[in-house]
Amino acid sequence: MARALKAGIAYFVVVFAFAFAMGALRVLVLVPRLGELAAVLIEVPLVVAASWWVCTRAMTRWQVGNATRDRLLMGAYAFGLLIAVEWTLSVTAFGRTSAQFVQAIFTPAGAIGLAGQVVFGLMPLLLRSRQTGRG
Repeated sequence: MARALKAGIAYFVVVFAFAFAMGALRVLVLVPRLGELAAVLIEVPLVVAASWWVCTRAMTRWQVGNATRDRLLMGAYAFGLLIAVEWTLSVTAFGRTSAQFVQAIFTPAGAIGLAGQVVFGLMPLLLRSRQTGRG
């Protein structure tokens, strides 16, 4: 369990830093030129690809086993941190209410972003399926 926690935290930190940079690029460069939906459609696959890469390395570094429980815990820790930090930034840095944070999920761009976040959270388990030939 400790390995899954450490791997989940590291996975979250690295992917969040990458996604934060991508988000800034999306908002400052892509949205004005292409619109919110197109910008998210460009950003999400890049973040998911980074998630795959970072997740693989975090699982190797912290020796997260193939047990479903370990993989789910790693992903749950990372996903929980992601949602908590995103909500905190939304409310404190961007002045949104909690209701506005939730409402944003119900837009097309928000739903695609949430789908990417769910894939991020499930990545440790998805990689297990791939590595063991299940899928």
